[in-house]
Amino acid sequence: MIEDPGPAAPEPSTAQRALTAERLLQRLDLRVVKRLDGMFQGDFRTLFLGGGIDFADLRDYQPHDDVRHIDWNVTARMNSPFVREYVADRELTAWLLLDRSASMRFGGTAGGSKALAVTEFMTVIARLLTRSGNRVGAALFDHRVEHVIEPRTGRNQVLRLAHEMLRPAPMTTGTTTDLSIAFGSAAKSITRRSLVVVLSDFISTPGWERPLSLLARRHEVVCLRIVDPAERTLPAGGVQVFEDLETGEQLTVDTSDPAFRTRYAETVVARDEALHRTLARIGLDLVTVETTEDPVHALVRLSERRRKVVR
Repeated sequence: MIEDPGPAAPEPSTAQRALTAERLLQRLDLRVVKRLDGMFQGDFRTLFLGGGIDFADLRDYQPHDDVRHIDWNVTARMNSPFVREYVADRELTAWLLLDRSASMRFGGTAGGSKALAVTEFMTVIARLLTRSGNRVGAALFDHRVEHVIEPRTGRNQVLRLAHEMLRPAPMTTGTTTDLSIAFGSAAKSITRRSLVVVLSDFISTPGWERPLSLLARRHEVVCLRIVDPAERTLPAGGVQVFEDLETGEQLTVDTSDPAFRTRYAETVVARDEALHRTLARIGLDLVTVETTEDPVHALVRLSERRRKVVR
């Protein structure tokens, strides 16, 4: 999965990065992790996993069962639907697929950029998992896989992940995010059944649906979509010049034009609905998180959605 990352912006010294990552982890431990511990009694599986990840047995299909757990080979032989039952593994391997594309640099509100939000959620998730002895790895990507960090456990691994996410992303122009590369690479390289958490804004060229479907057939996949509120509503500010962060293309529009603002709002809704339909066809749920949202509230929402998915 490792490719040449290409040219990157100058990065701070190792000491500076370590200090920044350490402070980030300390802040999130106090502000997020301890509060989640009080809500979930330290049970990270409540957040991510329902039926577990290790195969245990087969039984007759019931109307409430997840259709993704149907064993089609046994169903065909028995002429009756059967589902696989899973039990929780004592040790979990998790992979975090982290979007580092140019569009993640957008930050139109006081909540900070989407890249910062991804870094914070990644740090909290990795912290929750590694504290229980589970291994966490990551793949950082934009229009290609930029860097891979092999799964390990412990606090130092969380700091290493934070170091990499706080490092300035490679500066590229004229390229667009291609999620199919990240999903396809993960599907080929992750051999052991794992938890895969995707943190992205899902702004990508078309064609990523099949690679994600192949990834979800073998692994437990959780999709967290990071958005900025300023992306979803267009304030009336007169004539403005907008630039695509990934391609560099510019467009001049009159944001005070009611017709244009209506078309923009309709486009945002249509894009959201299309994304939800696509993931539903794959059998995955999507949790959308705004950069201004409290991470605790967002992860509680994720837990509630995950419970509904696995019922």
